[in-house]
Amino acid sequence: MHIDLPEKRYYKIGEVAKAFNVNTSLVRFWEKEFDVIKPKKNAKGNRLFTSDDITNFKLIYNLVKERGFTLDGAKQKLKKNPDSTIHNHELITRLESVKAELIKIKNQL
Repeated sequence: MHIDLPEKRYYKIGEVAKAFNVNTSLVRFWEKEFDVIKPKKNAKGNRLFTSDDITNFKLIYNLVKERGFTLDGAKQKLKKNPDSTIHNHELITRLESVKAELIKIKNQL
């Protein structure tokens, strides 16, 4: 899954929800369920997500929505071996972007 977010320091909850095509309530729910998502809150209490939060959200989205893990299964996977899970997800993301680029080149021929 390719997420198209501009390079910023902080992202609002609506931007995150729109990028992942989910409701803001799901973003809030996963924030409570998963310890790796820790948005900062401003004086008004609005959530501000960092790029690390976005990376973790991508990983959780991949495990739950794309690979069909339960929430408990995803939590265990993240706790059991977080570094290899993140590394594998980064590799998959890179390969998907290479594939998309190759398809784009193929279509131009």
